[in-house]
Amino acid sequence: MLNALQRSSLPMLQTMIEDGTTFSLSPNFQYLADTERTFLAARVGAGITDLYMNALGYTWRANAACLSSSLDPHADFIYEGGSASGNGVVLAEAHGSFAANASAQSVHLQSKNKYLRQVKPYLAMTSPYGEVIHGYSIAFGSRPGAPGAFLSLSETKIPKMKKGEPPTTPEARTHGDGAPTSIALATHRSNFFLAGADDVINWIDWVRAADGAPPEPTPVEFLRMQYAGRSYLVHASSLWWPDHEWIEEFFDHRHLWRLTPRWSSRFRLGRGPRLGWFAVEETAGTNFLKSLTGIIQDGGRSTPATLPLPSFVPVGFGLAGLTAEGRGDDSGYQYTLFRDGFALLGDPHRGRPLGMMMWSPKDGVALQ
Repeated sequence: MLNALQRSSLPMLQTMIEDGTTFSLSPNFQYLADTERTFLAARVGAGITDLYMNALGYTWRANAACLSSSLDPHADFIYEGGSASGNGVVLAEAHGSFAANASAQSVHLQSKNKYLRQVKPYLAMTSPYGEVIHGYSIAFGSRPGAPGAFLSLSETKIPKMKKGEPPTTPEARTHGDGAPTSIALATHRSNFFLAGADDVINWIDWVRAADGAPPEPTPVEFLRMQYAGRSYLVHASSLWWPDHEWIEEFFDHRHLWRLTPRWSSRFRLGRGPRLGWFAVEETAGTNFLKSLTGIIQDGGRSTPATLPLPSFVPVGFGLAGLTAEGRGDDSGYQYTLFRDGFALLGDPHRGRPLGMMMWSPKDGVALQ
């Protein structure tokens, strides 16, 4: 189901959203039924919320369904990192609206009302990822047929300290070392799913469930690729499209790319919509897989409280300080890098293959 949703998302977004630097819905939007409009707006709102939270400094994420087993409304996501690091987690409610009456005022009211109903009641509640210490409600809206969009944020108020009172805000607390294991597993499960590494996902699920028979210990291969001054891990499923013959040749003759330039030119010839490749920054990916190997080798019996995982300055969000300007020689590359090391490489043919990385649940990481 998740693979089907992933494959369907790109054609939908490319059909319903105009190209350009300003957000605008395409004329095709008017042909959608009301339920489809609501569905699309919700998905775009969730994506905008994730970008916003990443820009605010939060690194790790999970769904907030763990907060309630009833039908009581609750926020969509839980985040850790930034000013909350080592102290707990924060909630984030996402809302998207594509309506003829969308305005700055209506979007602001949505963010405020959603906060009061779906975020505030869960403050100070405990979750598998830590205590909820703060909350956000982010609303995004746009009018069909009109360029531009509206964005509004409502969040928990931090009371002013009285004179002589010790600091109690998340920003003033001591941050812990490493990422909480439970939420790091949830985050990288999503990352490796988007990157197409299903075998890694199966092991993460086994570790999180802590029961049942373990998956087959099949080695997993990644291409190591240099792109915009960093090294990334790209799974074979990303390379498989659009040229089956090329990837078969690559893995049968692992040094063929040293002898021919075909690897970069063939990917310009694909048909259909182009998105790029989902990838994981090499340091982030190898550190996580090494930690995952240690948990697996222990039989999943003792999971550490935290994992020593890196965090990165995000790139490609179009926000002040996070834009292409100032990146030096890599400013011409089209890509997005998230704080946890997950990336979308928009023009992968500009990358340079460095070799392979093999991950074995039994033996760990080996570079080739």
